[in-house]
Amino acid sequence: QVQLVESGGGLVQAGGSLRVSCAVSGRSRSSYVMAWFRQAPGKEREFVAVISRGGSTSYSDSVKGRFTISRDNAKNTVYLQMNSLKPEDTAIYYCAANDRYVTATTLYDYWGQGTQVTVSS
Repeated sequence: QVQLVESGGGLVQAGGSLRVSCAVSGRSRSSYVMAWFRQAPGKEREFVAVISRGGSTSYSDSVKGRFTISRDNAKNTVYLQMNSLKPEDTAIYYCAANDRYVTATTLYDYWGQGTQVTVSS
């Protein structure tokens, strides 16, 4: 079992930056593929970014060039650095873990409780 706890969300103005973190605990915590998803009010949860065990990354088109996912296996933590934030980035951001390098929400086994990110215009 893996436990995921997000932190670092908050309120930021458009154009600003924010970093959210995901603390990973449990069995084989460094062996999982880690990803970030987000869910805005009234919308479905959507893929944001994924990072493999070795550090390969992929991003959704909507955040590519603005967001960076990274992991520190020594600290058992995954990060999402968000720059040039836009009001449409407002959502609850969720950390997720899986044993495959995929982007589909339904294929992830473990989820955190989420952290709210609000971008004001």
